[in-house]
Amino acid sequence: MAGYVEVAEAYFRSPVERQSMDQLADRYRQLEVKAVLLAWDAETATGRPRVPNETVAAACRDHPDAFTGLGSVDPHKGEAAVAEVANIAALGLRGVKFHPSLQAFSPDDPGYWPIFAACEQHGLLALFHTGTSGIGARQPGGQGIRIDYAHPLKLDAVAAAHPGLTVVAAHFGWPWQMDLIAMALHKTNVYIDVSGWSPRRIPPEVIRELRGRLSGQFLWGSDFPFITPERCLAELADLGLPADVLDKVLHENATRILGLG
Repeated sequence: MAGYVEVAEAYFRSPVERQSMDQLADRYRQLEVKAVLLAWDAETATGRPRVPNETVAAACRDHPDAFTGLGSVDPHKGEAAVAEVANIAALGLRGVKFHPSLQAFSPDDPGYWPIFAACEQHGLLALFHTGTSGIGARQPGGQGIRIDYAHPLKLDAVAAAHPGLTVVAAHFGWPWQMDLIAMALHKTNVYIDVSGWSPRRIPPEVIRELRGRLSGQFLWGSDFPFITPERCLAELADLGLPADVLDKVLHENATRILGLG
């Protein structure tokens, strides 16, 4: 991630903390929170080596009380990507993480839908980066990264075509959060996560839906190492959310869609 991570650190105004897996597991145990680890494969678009699904699965096996995980496939790898979805399921991972901006693909292109169909077939959720990106931010040309690929409306066709697929839109799609809220109100298989944001800076229209009619479709996350889980949990507690809503966002919804209950 050299060259990417330094730009993201400046965007988030927070230095990345590097820890061993054992140290990270202990940190989450002390918080009584389970971390969702992410694999990464954007080889075609970036030329950078992948973080293998096997690496994430091994960490989850070593620390099952602290970690669960999502795999990654490079959508440009076609049939190999579809086959890798089956491998992700066999490894015991809970879903597949997609980053349309970094992977340079448009989720609403039906050419990629066999991958999403495989996720649906194997009972894996599909987590998509949506909205702007700290990676490439405030750089000439955004380091070549296109944020239009991550517009949340590109997931509407995916969710419509695959009603048995749980679609999670990370970072609530800012600055297109109202489009995402409309999608979640329309489609019960669309979930919204609030990671990557300091909770006290989340727009009020998002908090209104989180504490109201969409409380069963919101998920908490920190986006660590860019924002610490300690900070996120403290600021979330300061929002004055009802206890039942807080339990849904912190625990119930994720337990259900990750199959951890």
